[in-house]
Amino acid sequence: MIDLKIDDKGRKRNIERCKREGIVLPTYEQMRDPAKIPASVKDELKNIGLWEVNKRNLFRVNWHNEPREKGGAFGPVNYLEIPSSITGTKARIVGLSGKWFPTGAHKVGAALSCLLPELVTGRFDPTTKKAVWPSTGNYCRGGAYISRLMACPSVAILPAGMSRERFEWLKTMAEEVIATPGTESNVKEIFDACMEIERTRPECVIFNQFDQLPNHLWHYSVTGPAMAEVFKAIARPGDHLAGAVLSSGSAGTLGAGSYLRDTFPGARVGVAEALQCPTLFENGFGEHRIEGIGDKHIPWIHNLRDTDAVIAVDDEVPVRMIRLFNEKAGRARLVEAGVPAATMDRLDWIGISGVGNLAGAVKFAKHYELGENDVVFTMFTDSMAMYGSRLEEMNKDRGAYDQRQADRDMERMQALDIDHVLELDQMGKRRIHQLKYFTWIEQLGKDVAELRAQWDDHRAYWGGLRAQVGQLDSMIDDFNAEVAR
Repeated sequence: MIDLKIDDKGRKRNIERCKREGIVLPTYEQMRDPAKIPASVKDELKNIGLWEVNKRNLFRVNWHNEPREKGGAFGPVNYLEIPSSITGTKARIVGLSGKWFPTGAHKVGAALSCLLPELVTGRFDPTTKKAVWPSTGNYCRGGAYISRLMACPSVAILPAGMSRERFEWLKTMAEEVIATPGTESNVKEIFDACMEIERTRPECVIFNQFDQLPNHLWHYSVTGPAMAEVFKAIARPGDHLAGAVLSSGSAGTLGAGSYLRDTFPGARVGVAEALQCPTLFENGFGEHRIEGIGDKHIPWIHNLRDTDAVIAVDDEVPVRMIRLFNEKAGRARLVEAGVPAATMDRLDWIGISGVGNLAGAVKFAKHYELGENDVVFTMFTDSMAMYGSRLEEMNKDRGAYDQRQADRDMERMQALDIDHVLELDQMGKRRIHQLKYFTWIEQLGKDVAELRAQWDDHRAYWGGLRAQVGQLDSMIDDFNAEVAR
């Protein structure tokens, strides 16, 4: 459960501060359904850019933003269906697009969700505290952005090996950027930096996406319903929502998978990770190139009860596919294969981790022998706006992209098979869940009783968390009402 105990003095200070700054907080209901956003806010947004540092962009933390860089309104959920001419499977593969969030990635939603309870309860005071956002990429970007909208000092922590674009943008947004050793797989080094900050800098508050329950809650309450909305819009007679494949990362997005399992009978959830660092697949370790999915541990907020399969994806697939999708010779090959123009125009909506998720969804569809009436959802977390430097690096290291390489990569994509897919039975789920002990109990000091509750009393634990969304919305409404007085 999220601690919603109120610090009256802190809450009053936050109310007065928001009143001075003109800050209004969105509710989860508004993030789920922007039709509930006040008309006055919508009018202001008509003249505000999507990435602009403007407090009204708090209301653009949702899946319904019109796909425009500035002045967009709200409309249908942004998604992209990938045709079988690319996937090589009859199943319908559909990915929600994070490109049309502020910062260009949906992680901004998880960051806002983690900060909201602390603000409305008064336990976090932006005038005396700094918000620390540790991640392997997009979450710390989202946290730094939300902090800037709130006029709150922030510290971003991410591995030194992440893309140049991430660091260049963060330097304009966060008061401090800490680059930890390694790349996507080096989450332990991020945790070490957090523990050092906690020990030496009392003004800092850590918002660790890997253990923050509001991260799960946002995806269950906002992302899951967005997937259901898309399914309702695209479903043909006889179509069935077969499930979702989402990368492990912080496990927050897996909350959307739990929503689908609760809403659509028979839906399954697959978790994708890099074959080069097969933590869930075989308790393994290593380095990989799928940016943004931290591993070598099991996130505290991963509900293993709702995980049906683990899918390990060779990181060479997304690395090659972003060239196929974005280089001139690759796009010519896709046109030759009959990929529709509407899809071609949106392939740059998919970044490296999005292609990793796509590959996992294809393997999921083939493993479960899904057909043309089966729909599998996945996540296109960010876009190629974050990875132009990676294309430059590959052209330098591997040579210019030509038709011959495009043919090879197209064949590689369509030949994805059911290797490295692990379907989990009850013992398999429990085995992975229990790996949390070594990171979270032994190293980070969490309560073993809560670890047991996540498994033994899972309905009360996860169900109780999700039931808090109504209480949180009431608290946000009350907070906003007092700000408006």
